[in-house]
Amino acid sequence: KDKPPTMSQSARSGLQFPVGRIHRYLKKQSGANIRVGSKAAVYTAAILEYLTAEILELAGNATKDLKVKRITPRHLQLAIRGDEELDLLIKATIAGGGVLPHIHKSLIGNTKATKK
Repeated sequence: KDKPPTMSQSARSGLQFPVGRIHRYLKKQSGANIRVGSKAAVYTAAILEYLTAEILELAGNATKDLKVKRITPRHLQLAIRGDEELDLLIKATIAGGGVLPHIHKSLIGNTKATKK
């Protein structure tokens, strides 16, 4: 009658994000007598994990392009604003992220034409 070893919900679902904690937060936020299914927490944790992995991958690529080894808020900003779908999803201001480099076309002119 040996019981199988206890596994966390995160381990059972194959996720890194804490399913149990997210389930607790969902229950706390939803109100007094509203029930929250266990699959809702798994689904939410999977979405958060996917988005985090996507952003960190793009920020890592930005870090490699700039030849540094540490991801900073600037790299996160470049990654999010460089991706069309993430830019639509994340409208927050990133502290220390700066702005995207952009010069309007009308300000860029021929150097020969301006010297005359």
